[in-house]
Amino acid sequence: MDFHEKIKSSQTHSLTSREIRILQVNLGYKCNMSCKHCHIAAGPHRTEEMSRKTVDMVLKVLRENNIRTLDITGGAPELNANFDYLVQNAKKTGCHLIVRTNLTVFFEEGMLYLSEFYADHSVEVVASLPYYRENDVDRVRGTQTFEKSIRAIETLNKLGYANGSSDMKLNLVYNPAGAFLPAPQATLEEYYKKTLSTLGISFDKLYTFANMPIGRFRDFLLRSKNLENYMGTLMSAFNPAALDGLMCRYLVSVGWDGMLYDCDFNQILGLRVNNDCPQHIKNFDYQRLAEREIIVGEHCYGCSAGQGST
Repeated sequence: MDFHEKIKSSQTHSLTSREIRILQVNLGYKCNMSCKHCHIAAGPHRTEEMSRKTVDMVLKVLRENNIRTLDITGGAPELNANFDYLVQNAKKTGCHLIVRTNLTVFFEEGMLYLSEFYADHSVEVVASLPYYRENDVDRVRGTQTFEKSIRAIETLNKLGYANGSSDMKLNLVYNPAGAFLPAPQATLEEYYKKTLSTLGISFDKLYTFANMPIGRFRDFLLRSKNLENYMGTLMSAFNPAALDGLMCRYLVSVGWDGMLYDCDFNQILGLRVNNDCPQHIKNFDYQRLAEREIIVGEHCYGCSAGQGST
């Protein structure tokens, strides 16, 4: 069933925005890794990058609107030449800063300062670690990925991350390694904490995300002839109770070129915000965007499956 029709069968109205708590900004698709499950198909060869001019538009929106959180993503957002500039100036607006990192970027040339930079600016770190066992992580993301990730977490822990402070949060992200849904978040978090504590490291929370049937993961599903079965799994797991907490209802996603989307997934598919709303951040209108109808597609089953992706 079409996702829009599925929503209509669960509630009497279309999916709409509730408010804008978060401005999510994608700084570009360049990454030091090429993960098999990446919905963006990010990698070292990608050249898309947010310009200083567009970054300044983002900062203007933060200064002029009551948006409490800036969520910075990529690719590896740290590889954008304007990354430090954005973090430093966004912090001055008083908003909470989140950076989504793959951890291994800490060991790229010129990036050794990152852990202290995050600590100095009280950045909440949301780090991808697809499993708590070395072999499983390296199989998905490449040799030595797990080792580098653990070393990066160790460094962050030494700087005060995951010590119970609200200003020094370190959260991890789990993605399934194949065409299946994640186990319950609380169960996986317990396994992660128990196993990683034996390595002497700690974190605050684990977030679980179902893999979206787009980008590089969709290519994998097609090659393995699992697309139809996976979509069937997502549709069967549809949970109407998850609709209230969908991230698209509380954020606006800004593409590397300044175009506006309901979420990072819609951005990759080129599905811009509703035509009744401004399409580019230079014309940002909080009120219109905060009351918009959300653009949906079959991939939205990924966010509403089971307990819903966090």
